[in-house]
Amino acid sequence: MILNDLFLRACTRENVERTPVWFMRQAGRYLPEYRTVRAKVDFLTLCKTPDLAAEVTIQPVDIIGVDAAIIFSDILVVPEAMGMELIVEEGKGGPRFPSPIRSRADIDKLPVPDPNSKLRFVMDALRTTRKNLNDKVPLIGFSGSPWTLAAYMVEGRGSKNFRFIKELIFSSPKDAHALLDKLARAVAAYLSAQIESGAQAVQIFDTWGGILGQEEFEEFSLRYIKQVLSLLKSKGAPVIIFCKDCGHSLEKIADAGADVVGLDWTIDIGKAREMIGSYVALQGNLDPTMLSGTPERIEQGVQSILKKFGKGNGHVFNLGHGILPDTPVENVKAFVNAVKKFSVQYH
Repeated sequence: MILNDLFLRACTRENVERTPVWFMRQAGRYLPEYRTVRAKVDFLTLCKTPDLAAEVTIQPVDIIGVDAAIIFSDILVVPEAMGMELIVEEGKGGPRFPSPIRSRADIDKLPVPDPNSKLRFVMDALRTTRKNLNDKVPLIGFSGSPWTLAAYMVEGRGSKNFRFIKELIFSSPKDAHALLDKLARAVAAYLSAQIESGAQAVQIFDTWGGILGQEEFEEFSLRYIKQVLSLLKSKGAPVIIFCKDCGHSLEKIADAGADVVGLDWTIDIGKAREMIGSYVALQGNLDPTMLSGTPERIEQGVQSILKKFGKGNGHVFNLGHGILPDTPVENVKAFVNAVKKFSVQYH
């Protein structure tokens, strides 16, 4: 039995006493305790050392008081498991693949990895975290969406205009579909293994879905999220889809088959509830930069979102994207405490 199962109940729109809260990138650089661990090892070593990954996963539960833990890892370990060299250098423009995908031959040689061997460190981290959490709160696993992973693999790194991946979909769509199909199978196997290893919910991050027009989003991103969901062995674990900058397709995202739809901060949660809240739970959606404001302003922001969502169940409070690294810890605590304090009146 989980001592605090508010998050899981909210994901399936069951009755809750208050709105649960967690946030993306909650295990990370804004916490001094994380920086202490991180000072001893590089980023990828931290991801690949289960005891350390478990330690930083649990930190925000103990320090901030969130209602769920999310396993500490990185979405790009999947392409790495498929044979791509991944380099993460602190302060040098983010992670990169020095040999990005440039041809059909590059796509064809990518294997669909066995997650229990190639990504065993994630499974071990999940098992260790579940053991050390003592069922205080649920544990969330995650993956990047096929489209978001493909964007990194083809660009070689983050990008402003995404020239190479867009060139691929517009000039060689068959090759793009071959890559995305392979990634959908890899992601489904990866998330299924995470659930098998102790994840009690999983989230699919479509960070770059919003760089596509609506038609292209449906063809090259949402189609493959649906494929992941069709192959996923969820065993009843709730599934969250978070597509950034994809408000144009909210209803189609909600129809994909997940239990929860994550919202970025540009979407009015009240309008989203009117559109899709009768059959999926909603997650979100405070602007992460608001946590740089005063505690009073943070409370106002929290209350505004709670009011827009209104009374009832099916809301998981979160930020509209990941927390920024320089966010003051006291402000993060004020955010979480505000959700706990003010959400009671809506249930």
